[in-house]
Amino acid sequence: MGEVGAFLRIGRQGHGLRPAAEAVGDYGEFARPLAADDQCRQASRCMNCGVAFCQSGIEIPGVAGAIGCPLQNLIPETNDLLFRRRWDDAVGRLILTNPFPEFTGRVCPSPCEAACNLGLHGSAVTIQDNERALSDYAWERGMDPLPAPAADAPLVSIVGSGPAGLACAWELARRGLRVHVVERADRPGGLLMYGIPNMKLPKEVVERRVRLMEESGIEFECGADAGGQAERLLADSDAVVLAVGACVPRPVAVEGCDLPGVHFAVDYLTEVTRALLDGRPCAIDAAGKDVAVIGGGDTGTDCVACALRQGARSVTQVIRAPRPADTCDAAAAWPGRRPVYSQGYGQREAQELFGADPRLWSTDTVAFRGDGAVQAVAVQELSYEGGRHGVEGTQRDIPAQLVLIAKGFLGPEESLFGAFGAQASDGTGDGHWLAPADDAATGEDGTPVFAAGDARLGSTLVATAIADGLACAEEVATQLRP
Repeated sequence: MGEVGAFLRIGRQGHGLRPAAEAVGDYGEFARPLAADDQCRQASRCMNCGVAFCQSGIEIPGVAGAIGCPLQNLIPETNDLLFRRRWDDAVGRLILTNPFPEFTGRVCPSPCEAACNLGLHGSAVTIQDNERALSDYAWERGMDPLPAPAADAPLVSIVGSGPAGLACAWELARRGLRVHVVERADRPGGLLMYGIPNMKLPKEVVERRVRLMEESGIEFECGADAGGQAERLLADSDAVVLAVGACVPRPVAVEGCDLPGVHFAVDYLTEVTRALLDGRPCAIDAAGKDVAVIGGGDTGTDCVACALRQGARSVTQVIRAPRPADTCDAAAAWPGRRPVYSQGYGQREAQELFGADPRLWSTDTVAFRGDGAVQAVAVQELSYEGGRHGVEGTQRDIPAQLVLIAKGFLGPEESLFGAFGAQASDGTGDGHWLAPADDAATGEDGTPVFAAGDARLGSTLVATAIADGLACAEEVATQLRP
């Protein structure tokens, strides 16, 4: 696969980045893709591996996180076709396993690159950039809708239109079933629309995919309370899929957590995007404020980046975990992600603007302080010697008139499962079908209820949610059309 020996002659070249001073002036994409010829050269670096871990999508005992692509994309084959400039064939190979490369090519943390054999002793192949380039090529030339389903085909109602819901809907439609997607927000897309900022995933990218799905006969119903319509959906559908995500945010249960000015990250990011799309001022505004972000994951990075674009006076990110080392034993970590210090786009922009990385490592949030509204975050340094504990005498206050809680999610809203007469999944089973609740009133009509994505697995990667949505669709289709 790839050009023989190219990895010895050609170094890794990733996409470019807009300078922070320019990028924070708008919500446009911060990434600058390579020219087509340069991307083909990058694809040529892919080696003819005997075992291509990049596409494995497996779990290895003792290695944290996903190993390789959760979608099991045919990565070496796709790279080889791109290197040979067979763009259409490369797109066809990519979408055999991934229906939405326009999403994963932008927001996936690329466990495939962590598992790349070339990356074990050098720089991994630019798999994610290659994927995005192929997706952009395909959309520029026009994407064809799926054939319309037959009028008497089984009808599946999908609750939720995030990565798993959209993937399940697309695959069911591809298999000839009728699909009705119910979304409680005012626009389809779930996490893709409102949980990921525009500069990371432009909303026109989500909207054009939804339009193509509508052209394929998939129906979207937005602003709908699925729980209140459960009886109707069960009666009208041959199957129901709950793809509602793990949307219950994890709180920081300390003094002052209910002060005005303390918000969950998901509410903030949603409001930022909704205001941008509606062309109105944002109701949660960081302009001129000291902002504290509690949490160190991708969502926290997105909060930092949005606060910078709103004109925050300062941004501080409070993280319990210790600062990772600058280097690690790559062989010991491979094929998992290396536990080394790195910056996301938000931290990079903050450092360029303010001269320092905004993260406070090994730091715990003790309280939120303020009279009538939050004014400061009380923090304390942590030690990990003999177990995690606070260091006496290190407590101090950080100025903050806006606090954003980005501590992850506890799981889905279990009441919704109850409305459909199903038991919430604990993510341990292999299948997607949900057992009826003990007091289920839905057993009379026998409408099966399934779960997919984060609603079944807990918080996962976008690629993992897509993969689970596809697997759920296969299970549903097999049951309805044995």
